Amino acid sequence: MGARPQRPFVPAHFALPPPPRGPGFVLTPLRLAHNERDLDAWSSSVNHIHATAGFAGRPWPDEPMTLERNARDLHEHEEDFAQRRGFTYSVLSESGDEVLGCVYIYPSANNDVEAEVRSWVRANRATLDAPLYATVRAWLWAEWPFATFDYAPRDVTGVAQPGVAQPGVAQPGVAQPGVAQPGVEPPATS
Repeated sequence: MGARPQRPFVPAHFALPPPPRGPGFVLTPLRLAHNERDLDAWSSSVNHIHATAGFAGRPWPDEPMTLERNARDLHEHEEDFAQRRGFTYSVLSESGDEVLGCVYIYPSANNDVEAEVRSWVRANRATLDAPLYATVRAWLWAEWPFATFDYAPRDVTGVAQPGVAQPGVAQPGVAQPGVAQPGVEPPATS
């Protein structure tokens, strides 16, 4: 992902918000301890990931991949997290036993956008893609210091979107100015 060295990605005083839970999943910072499960998740889903919004035309994931090479990648993500250069989260099953996917939050190479966000889920859990997108997008608007971010949209028709007003559906405490789009200012709230 791109880098913007002239200023920190997030302010030094910014306390990272707790990762969200969604229907059937929980986010947790990616750790080297996830190595085997992470490798299994993405290596079983290479074609599916390449077809996922935000991943078309990207070189990753690529094969062949070994546990050692995957461990190096995970270590780099852990270092980015520790140094606040970028934030990668494993998407785990509610029990925490299975890696279902990943979420990446990194500086955008586009100077008009603060963050680039991508996510994927394993092929056999593809139905979680839209709920993951809706959950992460709402979390970013509500908890992160970004005024703008790019996150390839998904069709979230019929998916509950935490903190985002649904046309014609009353949600206490949520204004209804429209649905936020990636790279666009967040909606005003009441």
